[in-house]
Amino acid sequence: MTASAASTTPSRRGLEVIGELVLAEVSRLQEGYRRDRSAAVSSLARLRRGAGRAPMSTPDLWGLIDLAPLHDADSMRGEEAMEHAQNAVFATLALYALHQQSRSDGMHTNSRAGELGRAVRRLMPAGQLDEPIRKRFVRTGAATDFVTLTVRLRELVSLLRRDGIPLDYALLAEQLYRWQRPGGREAVRRSWGLSFHAAQPRTGDGDSTDSSQNPPEDNAQ
Repeated sequence: MTASAASTTPSRRGLEVIGELVLAEVSRLQEGYRRDRSAAVSSLARLRRGAGRAPMSTPDLWGLIDLAPLHDADSMRGEEAMEHAQNAVFATLALYALHQQSRSDGMHTNSRAGELGRAVRRLMPAGQLDEPIRKRFVRTGAATDFVTLTVRLRELVSLLRRDGIPLDYALLAEQLYRWQRPGGREAVRRSWGLSFHAAQPRTGDGDSTDSSQNPPEDNAQ
């Protein structure tokens, strides 16, 4: 269960080591869950217990994911960088596990429509701003510590699961790592805000006018 799927999952151009690791794990778990494989179903149930909690505070998750690629990466040198990387990986996978629960369609996407801001915008009716959802999104962007950020992301993910709107979890993992690094918080907030304003709201049940929703290279759903 701890073996990484990195060797069997195609890489995605532009991802760093954290994104590649999460892409491999999410792709493996998503395929297994949709095929009703007991190992994947059990792993996602365990991961869900960590959603919205301090990433390493749930002992049942220790050893569940193979973190060897992080330890082998030159960019992860130093105790602080490794802690931030592990936080990002476990928080992202826990959020994905919550998102995928009881959904038959894959809740991870490689599409650029899956960035957080774009996905949240798709929760809203065409031509309108849903103020309660907008406020949740703003509160998420205003989080000042990592645990608070994951709690608020959990609230948004619950809404996305309700409406069947996927996220790009490889990208989210890299953003959560960057959020913890010096100078990274503002860059991540800016990216979320820009993607929110660039998105096209849904025009019907499950539809979006964003042509990037299902690009040809999207092979992880």
